[in-house]
Amino acid sequence: MSPTPSKFEALVREYADDLKRYSIWLCKDPTLANDLVQETYLRAWRSFDKLRDRKAAKSWLITILRREFARTFERKVPDLTDIDGLEIPDTGTGTPEDDSEMRLLRSAMLELDQKYREPIVLQVVVGMSCEEIATELGLTRSAVMTQLFRAREKLKGALVEASKA
Repeated sequence: MSPTPSKFEALVREYADDLKRYSIWLCKDPTLANDLVQETYLRAWRSFDKLRDRKAAKSWLITILRREFARTFERKVPDLTDIDGLEIPDTGTGTPEDDSEMRLLRSAMLELDQKYREPIVLQVVVGMSCEEIATELGLTRSAVMTQLFRAREKLKGALVEASKA
């Protein structure tokens, strides 16, 4: 059965922002993030008829995106950029304190063990519920809630330590 363009377009419109946010979080490169999202859509289109439960679409798309991200590094090594001469434009989106806090939080999240990092990123960046995270990671809802609680506690501790430094 071939997917109908209108149903697929509706799916794309509904989850585009979530996929974009998650892909940027994963690869930290907007251009690569766009490519990942496009590859995700292509793979999703090809296997759209296998999606049985519309309620599982977000988790399904996130899984495709995660696998596509992993495949990216199997196929090619990303170009490295010399950052010594790199000028970063001022976006004017916040105060230096806000930017510093965001960097500290992001750094603390990246320092978490994967066991805690994945659920917190899926919740905060992608906006997934505990049930969706449990499905995505193959865990029970209570395990996800425990990991999220512990992740938040570890982040609080890391941020308190960073503020003392």
